[in-house]
Amino acid sequence: MFNDIGALEIVALVILAVLVFGPDKLPKVIQDTSRFIRKIRDFSDSAKADIRSELGPDFKDFDFEDLNPKTFVRKQLAENEDLKDIRNGFDLRKEMSDVTDAVHGRGGDPSGGGSASGSKISFEKSSGSSSGGSDLLRKREKLEAGERPPFDADAT
Repeated sequence: MFNDIGALEIVALVILAVLVFGPDKLPKVIQDTSRFIRKIRDFSDSAKADIRSELGPDFKDFDFEDLNPKTFVRKQLAENEDLKDIRNGFDLRKEMSDVTDAVHGRGGDPSGGGSASGSKISFEKSSGSSSGGSDLLRKREKLEAGERPPFDADAT
């Protein structure tokens, strides 16, 4: 629970406790605190036992730590062979460099295209309104009076 507390911090907490509660009341405060923590642990253990008994024998190996999302995902990734194959076959650095090359117009792809689909993306400025629908990747110089900027549903 307190794995990241060092020796200096513990000493500082003890000195602070002595100053706040005084040397006379400190043993009583420590006893009350430890009794309170013990009661919370007992309550938690009894609640876990009640849940396990209500779930039945199908969940006898149920671990409450699996309810933590990080633990759940880590366990699923470690056990599932299909996910291991997908994870090993996916190279994030290569994908990011391909996207960066496509955005900057560099031809890093040997197929001649700058992106995964094989078409280059253009960021040229256009004057006036564009024909053939609104191209959200093109930057327009200035909107005309009363004209609204293009709406991109994926960007919101």
